[in-house]
Amino acid sequence: MKRSWSERMFDWVIIWIMVVLVLLTAYPLYYVLIASISDGSRMMAHSGLLLLPYGFHLEAYTKVLANPSIVQGYVNTLFVVCASVVLNMTVTSLAAYVLSRKNVYWNPFFTFLIVFTMFFTGGLIPFYLVVKGMGLMNSLWSLVIPFAVNTFNLIVMRTSFLAIPDSLEESAKIDGANHPTIFARIIIPLSMPVMAVMALYYTVEKWNGWFYASLFLKDRQLFPLQLILREILISNSTDLMLGTTAADQIVQVSATLQYATIVVATLPILCVYPFVQRYFVKGVMIGAVKG
Repeated sequence: MKRSWSERMFDWVIIWIMVVLVLLTAYPLYYVLIASISDGSRMMAHSGLLLLPYGFHLEAYTKVLANPSIVQGYVNTLFVVCASVVLNMTVTSLAAYVLSRKNVYWNPFFTFLIVFTMFFTGGLIPFYLVVKGMGLMNSLWSLVIPFAVNTFNLIVMRTSFLAIPDSLEESAKIDGANHPTIFARIIIPLSMPVMAVMALYYTVEKWNGWFYASLFLKDRQLFPLQLILREILISNSTDLMLGTTAADQIVQVSATLQYATIVVATLPILCVYPFVQRYFVKGVMIGAVKG
């Protein structure tokens, strides 16, 4: 069908708006990347847009990766992310199954799970009281246990489970399958797209989290990576990373050190997206079409 002039014009306007939005979103990432490998002394004198790097220097990355605080922050963050995602996905998927299936609400196992989750994840009492009451203050577990369920993710996953035909569950019951078998062998395999999306949501949330860490953690050895990055950016100080670096090199390296720290802290989570991108749109749509 032949499109009118106004329709073609509208498409071009939308395309150019999207191009501008992409450029506005991508340029800050590009700036940080090329600034991190630029010559520090020239970056100190630079202002305005930066299109090409000033040389190619990796000294800032060497300092960042040699800093024990950054390395320990990576270890702490990986522990929090791995432990949280396992707990989040387990509890969220089980709770979503209970809320989406018929005649499961008073099953003793699932009922206990929901009550336990609500009590220890802030559903009935505030986060701080949970952490303090369980003796988790100044422990990495304080960033894991009280946040076992995200309500939004639970609703999306429940909606996805509701889209699975009841006939599959009925057929499995005729063959003698109980609820754990139905959950593990039918519901989960058929819900892999939404499971991948939920895992991504939880991973990004834990990787970028710093607020609760600043409340619950006092020992710097327990600080996650994002909390260390926040301190560096807010205090505008890189003295701990530079150590015994000569005074004439401090100014040059410190100009690019913050940018290198941002890249090191952000790159791993960006690398996760390509592996789940093919599930992303499908998983979100599945969780949005049926309520």
